[in-house]
Amino acid sequence: MPTILIVDDDPKLLKMLQRTLIYENLSVLTASSGLEALPIVRGHQPDLIILDWMMPKMDGLTFIQKLRDEENQTMILMLTARDTIENRVEGLESGADDYLVKPFAPAELIARVHAMLRRVQAKPENQEVAYAGVTLDPSSREAQRDDMPLSLTVTEFSLLHLLLRHPRQVLERSQIMNDVWGYDFGGDDNVLEIYIGYLRKKLEAGGAPRLIHTIRGVGYVLREE
Repeated sequence: MPTILIVDDDPKLLKMLQRTLIYENLSVLTASSGLEALPIVRGHQPDLIILDWMMPKMDGLTFIQKLRDEENQTMILMLTARDTIENRVEGLESGADDYLVKPFAPAELIARVHAMLRRVQAKPENQEVAYAGVTLDPSSREAQRDDMPLSLTVTEFSLLHLLLRHPRQVLERSQIMNDVWGYDFGGDDNVLEIYIGYLRKKLEAGGAPRLIHTIRGVGYVLREE
């Protein structure tokens, strides 16, 4: 049974989320701040964290930073009332894997949770894929470019895996989001642009030439110039 950690300082929302997810046959842990949540993550290794942004003692962004500094790649769904594009970008750039604006319908939360859990539990094709000096081994969860290891989050790994399976092929944004994130984002593709930026930064470290190219109005393609 997958384990979800909910981190929120609103006791009413915390209890509602807990009931909702238990009804979905999920094991649920709770915490009221990032400070309280850190030892829970270390001790229980949840499959997914649902995280409020604004909390006392330690807010969501600080919590994510500390978690990622420990090289913990547990997937994170961030909850917040901040709904501007800048807020979404800031939340995702902090290291969150997805973003849900309050107030939200429980059905939408459930859909996102199940989609993210499918990504965590998915058994990718075991065959190693490679293109232009980039190799990725799904069985060992290792990737490298020109023999230099790439440290990738779960989402970055899935995105690179998809691109490597379709080199020189233009992939539409909707296709990428459905394949990597597991559901329709309804046209809000900021999350995709941010994660493409993450991959580019890691693939181009040390001045390596760009491989992921934007096809304006369509999507992205992995190819050598």
